[in-house]
Amino acid sequence: MEHQTIITQHVNASPDKVWAVISDIPGSAATLSGVDSIQMLSEGGYGEGTRWKETRRMMGRAETVEMWVSQAEPPSPTQPGSTTVKALQGAADYTTRFRLAERDGGTDLTLTFGAEMVKPTLAGRILMALFGRIGMSITRKALAKDLAEIAAKAESL
Repeated sequence: MEHQTIITQHVNASPDKVWAVISDIPGSAATLSGVDSIQMLSEGGYGEGTRWKETRRMMGRAETVEMWVSQAEPPSPTQPGSTTVKALQGAADYTTRFRLAERDGGTDLTLTFGAEMVKPTLAGRILMALFGRIGMSITRKALAKDLAEIAAKAESL
């Protein structure tokens, strides 16, 4: 059972500047108001295999989740750029994909977020049916705020 949301934010900055913001994991706590802290678990630059722990405040509670980059293609003259970040928390498998597309002198940044239950129990399926839409609505608002803050940061570079 999967829940998914897609949000697009136009950014008045080049794909390279947008990429610089979304790939700056150590700096994301300073960019995103919903992120309390970042603990890097891997060394080196942003790319497949980069791992970190992110502490984020949702619905008044701080939650720490280990995340990793499963795919990263920086923008280039021949490709628009995209990256996929994964996380597992409890029985949920989360996938966040960012796609960059140059448009009107700026960048359309599209975020696709999906949540899927891993081996859902009957109780888990019932809870997801009852509260899945509410949870995705709250998540969508938080992600839209993240995109607006990413845009503001990229536009200030």
